[in-house]
Amino acid sequence: MQPRPQRRPKSDEYGRRRLWPILVPVAILIVLAIIWVWLWYYAATVADRTLAGWVDREAAAGRVYSCATQSIGGFPFDIAARCTDAGAEIRNTVPPLAAKAKSVVFAAQVYWPTHLIGEIAGPLTLAELDHAPSFVANWTRARLSVSGVPPDPEAASAELDGARVDRVGSAAVAGETLFQARRAALQGRIVSGSPRNHPVVELTLHLAKAAAFPLHPLLAEPADIDLDAVLRGFKDLAPKPLAERFREMQAAGGGVEIKLLHFVQGSAIVVGQGKLSVNEHGRVDGLVNVAIVGLEEIVPILGIDHLVEQGIDRLSGTEGSAAQGMSALDRLIPGLGGAIRESANASIVDTLKKMGEPSAIDNRPATVLPLRFADGSVYLGMLRIGELPPLF
Repeated sequence: MQPRPQRRPKSDEYGRRRLWPILVPVAILIVLAIIWVWLWYYAATVADRTLAGWVDREAAAGRVYSCATQSIGGFPFDIAARCTDAGAEIRNTVPPLAAKAKSVVFAAQVYWPTHLIGEIAGPLTLAELDHAPSFVANWTRARLSVSGVPPDPEAASAELDGARVDRVGSAAVAGETLFQARRAALQGRIVSGSPRNHPVVELTLHLAKAAAFPLHPLLAEPADIDLDAVLRGFKDLAPKPLAERFREMQAAGGGVEIKLLHFVQGSAIVVGQGKLSVNEHGRVDGLVNVAIVGLEEIVPILGIDHLVEQGIDRLSGTEGSAAQGMSALDRLIPGLGGAIRESANASIVDTLKKMGEPSAIDNRPATVLPLRFADGSVYLGMLRIGELPPLF
């Protein structure tokens, strides 16, 4: 008589069935974790290679970067390369310059390792190579970004919050601030062509509550500025000096299309658009039509009334600054120089309004005038208001 086969306890079968719903998801998670680790390390390699490519590109342009210590991390979701005591030698300028910052961190997402975002910790010092710092820049936040595979950038941007640049050293005037802004943002992107074949580049600039008196008296008081411009005429985006780029632009018949210029300072507003080019002498030519609200505020800042001062200076036989003639009139009759200056400003404003066409901005009366550039000289209407240096 054959023995009956023994059956396994039903409790064991039930236990195994209960484990499958737990073991399968755990196994899947382990496999996914392995894949993610591999993906992170692969993306980290790509990001590191991309960053090294941009550093090599900058070195070819004469800008050599260095770090006291360098590390990479950010696992599991980001890839971050940290550089402490960051330095840069800018050798393509005369004289060569050296910049130093506390630290720089470049990060990338695992799914987009060729898009690098950098955070810079200030202050940043700028000096002639092997000399003491001449300028110090600081900010509450500084962010850079670059997209593309080196050496061909597709887009780049820089953003600063609470930016300030001061002159330091023995030649500095106490408390001399060269530039400050609540916010500054510059973005560039290729809108047609390619980095290696006649790229057309769009640049946008945004400045909030920005002031830079050394650059121009018009920027002595905080202003909000927006600029949208398109640059044409470049052969490629390989590292080159600016002078060579403008030579390319001139030879190709390119130029700068100002799609929008928007300037607000106090109650004054300037809105404009137009086109500029570079002639064979490296001087700027072109025309930008501007609509101006508050000519009465803009004219004194532009210094057009100084033409009257210079005329009086010559008539009075004084030498030196243009204001000496006005001072001589004030000594003759107190207040006469100021009265003539105010009268000159009022007369110039009235003349400009007659030259221009009436318009309106935000329901406020405005005057449309041509801002003309002729061989570097700048004219508002028919009045010369300044001159730009040659670009090459």
